[in-house]
Amino acid sequence: MTAVRTELGRFLTLAGYRYNQGESATPMFSGAIDAAWHELAEDPAAHEAFGIEHAGAVVHHVEGSGEGFVPWVSAYEEAYGPLPVVWFTDADGHVDEAAFTTYQETGRVWASWKCGPEFTPADEATTE
Repeated sequence: MTAVRTELGRFLTLAGYRYNQGESATPMFSGAIDAAWHELAEDPAAHEAFGIEHAGAVVHHVEGSGEGFVPWVSAYEEAYGPLPVVWFTDADGHVDEAAFTTYQETGRVWASWKCGPEFTPADEATTE
């Protein structure tokens, strides 16, 4: 499994936990990881299985833009350690060095995003 796919799994695990706890939305701010999510979604059965494995639910990729401090960073760090640089990488492989440095210095992430997860419980899934 690639580092990007590993991070997607971690993201979905955190998003599923936040969803089950009734917490706010879990925005996806990495272009590189979002691109891997789009690629995975091209295979609906694999996408569904990946969501169930990591989030305990079927995860849908939904549009929803915003900007602000990313609310799940501290939960990620508790579970996995510091965010790796791939979180600050766009779909073309370019790293936002300023944002990554700010994160390293402050532990906070200010970002914009265009999407996030929405969930269907695994027992309600319909695989075609």
